[in-house]
Amino acid sequence: MERNKYIKNTDNNFVCILVSGGLDSCVLLCKMIKKFDKVYPVYINSGMLWEKAEKHWLEKFLDTINNKFVRRLKVINLNVKDIYQNHWSITGKDVPDHTTDDSAVYLPGRNIILLSKAAVFCSINNIHTIALAPLKANCFPDGTREFFDSFQTTVSVGLDFKFSIITPFLELSKSEVIKIGVNLPLEYTFSCIKPSGIYHCGGCSKCGERKKAFKELKFEDKTVYKV
Repeated sequence: MERNKYIKNTDNNFVCILVSGGLDSCVLLCKMIKKFDKVYPVYINSGMLWEKAEKHWLEKFLDTINNKFVRRLKVINLNVKDIYQNHWSITGKDVPDHTTDDSAVYLPGRNIILLSKAAVFCSINNIHTIALAPLKANCFPDGTREFFDSFQTTVSVGLDFKFSIITPFLELSKSEVIKIGVNLPLEYTFSCIKPSGIYHCGGCSKCGERKKAFKELKFEDKTVYKV
């Protein structure tokens, strides 16, 4: 099939990483250092209740790895409080705990929202690859390879700029990602959705997932949990 005439050729080896400060995206960032000439970490402020803690640990993680191929953290604002309104991710009420199913932490349209603004940032800065870190356990419609393939095609045409969205961990479990990042300062990553100040609460769904993965591997978990 002939290449769409509106899509420009890729002419560099840069990558934008959508980082949350979580374990998965931080390990992915370090993996991408070996594959790309420049790595642009992008964090998107959406108004979620855990973002202050996330950014604290993300900045600490980046300062600790201190890699010359990683550019300065770019923080982009895209508030969703007006559409999420009374959702638990905004109010902090009835946050899914460690006993809930993975589907309980669903954030409607999360990747659609994040990727839309990240794609515009990339087109302006001539970055043709966006990397995300969804895992095999992701059960949400905007976390599938089908979605990412469709989105990259649509946005490439809409911005007249060729994009590739890569998801290297899509067939991996949390434990397998920890194995990849075993020599990284994982204690400076943050996975909690109901933080106690800047620390992991220890009782939410994401804290439970994190604890379980380290326990399965019998690896030391240096994370500070309040519970």
